[in-house]
Amino acid sequence: TNPAFKEVLSRIESHKDCRNLPMISFLILPMQRVTRLPLLMDTICQKTPKDSAKYENCKQALKEVSKVRSQVIKLSYSWSPCLFFQQRGLQCDFLALQPFPLVSSSRWLVKRGELTAYVEDTGLFSKRTSKQQVYFFLFNDVLIITKKK
Repeated sequence: TNPAFKEVLSRIESHKDCRNLPMISFLILPMQRVTRLPLLMDTICQKTPKDSAKYENCKQALKEVSKVRSQVIKLSYSWSPCLFFQQRGLQCDFLALQPFPLVSSSRWLVKRGELTAYVEDTGLFSKRTSKQQVYFFLFNDVLIITKKK
């Protein structure tokens, strides 16, 4: 609600070092890294010879990293009101027809923002193209396109 804060945040987000990413992407980035560590450890375990002494250490590391990942995901639900707010705030025909669990332990927000969509309206004798402003949420496994009301 503070206009000065909004202005500073907007200036920071538009800086070239931030690559026009919103602040939320920087808040989520550490969690994304932690959730990918088990995949990396699993790959390392697969490449380690099974008869090697390092293989057991690798398996133990995979087990521990998986525990940390689970704990981070559980804790994230207590500090990620953004996803809960988005789940409650999004209203579209698809969500009205079928419940969609937006908040998931394996889903994270990659990017969000406003875009201009070009929509073709084909009539019987004519074809028109119109512009619409849409707001999108790109998650690691789903893209949600919404209209601002």
